[in-house]
Amino acid sequence: MLQLGIKGRREEVVVEEKTAAHIGSGLVRVFATPMMIALIEQTCNESVVPHLEAGQGTVGTHVDVSHSAATPVGMRVWCESELVEVDRRRLVFAVKAYDECGLIGEGRHERFVIDTQKFTAKAEGKKA
Repeated sequence: MLQLGIKGRREEVVVEEKTAAHIGSGLVRVFATPMMIALIEQTCNESVVPHLEAGQGTVGTHVDVSHSAATPVGMRVWCESELVEVDRRRLVFAVKAYDECGLIGEGRHERFVIDTQKFTAKAEGKKA
C-alpha cells in the first residue's frame, strides 16, 4: 500500500555518457540535466515499486526541478526522494540531488500508478 513518507535513494558515478556534451544538451563535460532528471525518475519509481499491486507500475508525468550546480565526470551523484502526496493514482515526490560537494538540484516529481498491461496496449494501439 502506498503511504506518505516512502523514501528512496539511488546513487551513481558520473560517466562520459551522462555528460551534457555527450548527449547534446550542452557543450561541457558535466552531469547533464536530463541525466539528473532520469536519476530522479528512477529513484522515485524504485521507491514505490515494492508497495504496488501485481501488474502495476508507475510512469512519470511531470518534473519541476532546478539544476543548480555542475558535477564533473568521476564524481558520485545521488538522489533522495520522499512521497509527499497521494491522490488516488497520482503520486507527488519531493526530490533532492547531491554530489560529493553538496546539493545540485531539487524540486518535485509527479508519477501515476498504471496497470502496465492496459497502458502498454493503449500505447501500442497508436500504431494502428
